[in-house]
Amino acid sequence: MAALVKRNLLLYFRNRSGVFFSLLGAMISFVLYIIFLKKSMLSNWQQVADSQQLLDLWLIGGTLSVTAITTTFTSLGQLVKDKERGVIQDFYLTALSHFKIKISYMLSAALIGFLMQLMMLILMMGYFAIVDKLVIQWRIIPLFCVVSLLSAVLAVVINMLFVQFINRVDSLGSLGTVIGTASGFLVGTYVPIGSLPHFAQLLVKLTPGAYIAAIYRQMFMTDKLRNIFGNQRSYFESFLGVKLKWVGLLSGFQTIQLVIIILIIGILMLFLINSSEEKSAKTSYLK
Repeated sequence: MAALVKRNLLLYFRNRSGVFFSLLGAMISFVLYIIFLKKSMLSNWQQVADSQQLLDLWLIGGTLSVTAITTTFTSLGQLVKDKERGVIQDFYLTALSHFKIKISYMLSAALIGFLMQLMMLILMMGYFAIVDKLVIQWRIIPLFCVVSLLSAVLAVVINMLFVQFINRVDSLGSLGTVIGTASGFLVGTYVPIGSLPHFAQLLVKLTPGAYIAAIYRQMFMTDKLRNIFGNQRSYFESFLGVKLKWVGLLSGFQTIQLVIIILIIGILMLFLINSSEEKSAKTSYLK
């Protein structure tokens, strides 16, 4: 299985155009913010101290979540390519089970998602450090690594629930276009969730990636929000999507709990689907 993981990683990183396009969804949100959104948002926040840095951190949190979604989806596309070319049938002739073969694609995708989030963080922090003198505290780097790994694994599981049913690269490309376009909106990257209509806010709160974005934003923004707004920060946490609101604002621990629950449900669904497929395959073979 390790050999398959290595193969998938090499195929992904050797395709430089593929790497670029897998990052495109995240890059679009970053570039749109710099060119179009930042100036208009700052005009509404000009009375707030350190508003530039605050909004930069808000954008970083959302973009990292989008990065995990789009890069893992592109990486899982190798499974579809292998299906279309018949390569997957050769893998099924090995001693590895169907489930372990799928796990190899998921592990490589998770590693790619983790590395691409790290790359995007370095890119965005480098730009904002030069332009806005933004600096993050080094003590949060270990926490960032944990969250980015959780983000990558969650994105892989959710994406795999859809990708495993796709057998043609053309269909994958169409779905990838939708995901790349919609993910920026659904995790609250282009506009703050508080400025959206009620139905759109509901869609955001039904998107697993929005909770990852919220965890990132709490990690990056909590100290600044506390210093700027003090005890009045709850409204701004809700408005910016730093904390998502159901009955009340979800705490950081509650958000992580919810992400883990979603992850477990996704893994169980994948396991049940795989078990059903293997039973069907065995029945067909016996016939």
